[in-house]
Parts: sequence; structure tokens; C-alpha cells
Amino acid sequence: MKLTLALDSQTLKPLAFLINEANVAEPKIYPEILKELKRKRIIKAGDVIYADRGYYSYENYVISVRNFKVVPLIFPRKNCNFKKLFNMFRYPLKIFDLRRNTEKEIKFYKEIIAKFKELISKWKELRSVRSIIEDVFKIAKKAYSMENLHRYTRSSVQKYCSLAVLLVGVTVNYGINERKELQAFSE
Repeated sequence: MKLTLALDSQTLKPLAFLINEANVAEPKIYPEILKELKRKRIIKAGDVIYADRGYYSYENYVISVRNFKVVPLIFPRKNCNFKKLFNMFRYPLKIFDLRRNTEKEIKFYKEIIAKFKELISKWKELRSVRSIIEDVFKIAKKAYSMENLHRYTRSSVQKYCSLAVLLVGVTVNYGINERKELQAFSE
């Protein structure tokens, strides 16, 4: 089983966790993750979603903007062709529906795409945010024994993960949220 943990980037508190099969590639589960976060009303239009390179694919950038109206900050790989990526962004046809305010929708999409272009162009400067998030993941894995998750049923995995995510939330809530503290706690 594979655990996906959604954190608030400012407070580092867990927002949600999702459990998927272990043999599924991360780019394939990314749309499912966004769908679940939207269903739980955790993400809303205009939010910035930080994700690691494992979720990288051109389609995931486009799906984030077009279907979920969020700014995807999936750190790119070396061979990322930004020109090709930026050319893939098109307005979804549903915004041209007569019942919608088309001008307002187009303006909103332009804002999201502009924010995306700004953030993705300086993604190397945002590594520190991603690094702190990784330290929280390290606490879940090492301090709360999530690294070797050997369970036989999905419900057992869900119970075990619920406890670990709760403990991560309690840890962060009680003030262990600086980089050095997080690293020391995870050792």
C-alpha cells in the first residue's frame, strides 16, 4: 500500500491521507488525489499544490489547472520542456457555456496560469518549503514506524495510518515545526 499525505504548507498540519495500491505509478494517481481532496473540500480554486517529482507529467499540470482550477507546483524533471508545457494550457470548453460568465472564467484561468508560470520558473527557490514538508514525511516514516508497513487488509492499513497521521498532527501542533527540530525528532 502507498500512503499519500496532504499537508498545509504553512502550518505543516495534516489535512488528509489517501491509501492506494503500492504498484500504481504516482502520475496515474495524481488526478485521483486531487479529486478526493476536492470532494473533502480541502482544496479550492486558486490553491497552490506542492508535489514532488514523482507526480511529474505534462498531463498532471494541465489536469490541475483545467479540471480543478489549482496551481500545480510539481517540481519538474531535468528534461522538462517548459515551452511545450505552456502551450498545452487551453481553456476548457465548459467555460463557454451560456450559463457561465465566460469573461470572468477566462480571467480566472489567466490568473492561475500566470501564477503557475511565475512559481514554476522559480521552483528552485521553493525547495526549502518542499524540504520542510519532506521532514514531516520523515517523521511519519521513521518516528511513527510507517516505513515498513506490513499489514494484510486495507482496513488494518487505514487504522495504522490514521494513528500515525494523528501523531504527526499532534507533534506539529505542539511546536515541533522547525527544520532542525523535525530532523532531530525523526532520527
